[in-house]
Amino acid sequence: MKETRDKARELMKGYCRVCRVCDGKACAGEVPGMGGLGTAASFKNNVTALARVRLNMRLLHGVTAPDTAVSLLGFDLSMPVLAAPIGGVSFNMGGGVSEEDYIEAVVAGCRNAGVVGCTGDGVPPVIHESGFAAIAGSEGHGIPFIKPWEGAELDEKLDKARATGCTLFGMDVDAAGLITLRQMGRPVSPKTPEELEAIIARVHGWGGKFILKGVMTPDEALLAARVGADAIVVSNHGGRVLDHTPGTAEVLAGVAAAVRGRLTVLVDGGVRDGADVLKMVALGADAVMIGRPISVAAVGGLQEGVEQYLAAVRAQLVQAMILTGSPDMASVSSCILFQD
Repeated sequence: MKETRDKARELMKGYCRVCRVCDGKACAGEVPGMGGLGTAASFKNNVTALARVRLNMRLLHGVTAPDTAVSLLGFDLSMPVLAAPIGGVSFNMGGGVSEEDYIEAVVAGCRNAGVVGCTGDGVPPVIHESGFAAIAGSEGHGIPFIKPWEGAELDEKLDKARATGCTLFGMDVDAAGLITLRQMGRPVSPKTPEELEAIIARVHGWGGKFILKGVMTPDEALLAARVGADAIVVSNHGGRVLDHTPGTAEVLAGVAAAVRGRLTVLVDGGVRDGADVLKMVALGADAVMIGRPISVAAVGGLQEGVEQYLAAVRAQLVQAMILTGSPDMASVSSCILFQD
């Protein structure tokens, strides 16, 4: 990955330093860009919270070839990983590659690696248009995330997303704090339970499933289940919308316990390698979303870069499963975590 990371560092200069450890320190306050909002406390908390989770090493067992595969939300995945919805190459990543080439690399690279890529939304229109085109070009193998727009824009984009052939639809309600969009005359806002219920009923009427991203508390997880969501993403939007939130690894176990068996629980925030994936699953997630590292891989190496990165994550996951005595993902529980 060194060549890919070096190329990304060159192309993303001024927007992302492609640090050896992506922890939010060097890019604090750089939004737009790849940093965290304000002090970047939320971004940093994602990384430090996950780093505090420790694994029990166990080697008196017969696990030599663990099975990393999972099935969820209609997809058979080679490992419990999805690419988080990130767009805006020109103002977040330096514009070294086009929006179209970037998101096609993410979606196609994920598909070839046996996982799923999610696409983003925003302003300018090329963000969602490129994402929808990439999913359509991948025969519906992708998840479009649509921001919580006010007015007709939300309905129009849901219709466009449906035309891609996708079976899963996402809303990153955690984007509701992006006041810049309101200043541009394109407001986003929180959604009431009644509004969400109507949106989800519409998607279910198409035979699709709905993911609600941006749930950080058990009560809102329960609310998501009550209005019919099929999955939630425990997420603070990568620390880019509200400063001083806890890291997702701090709240995941409580959120997952509240809705266990009622919906699929995904999580993002600070996931960098296969051991991090295993930790999040042990804390209660069914799968994880990886954001910034996949963006760096896509900018630096396009589809090949994404595939290389995901191959490395899977190899690290296999190693961590062997060293914790985990034969498959279904067997992973909090028992593999060290408790003080």
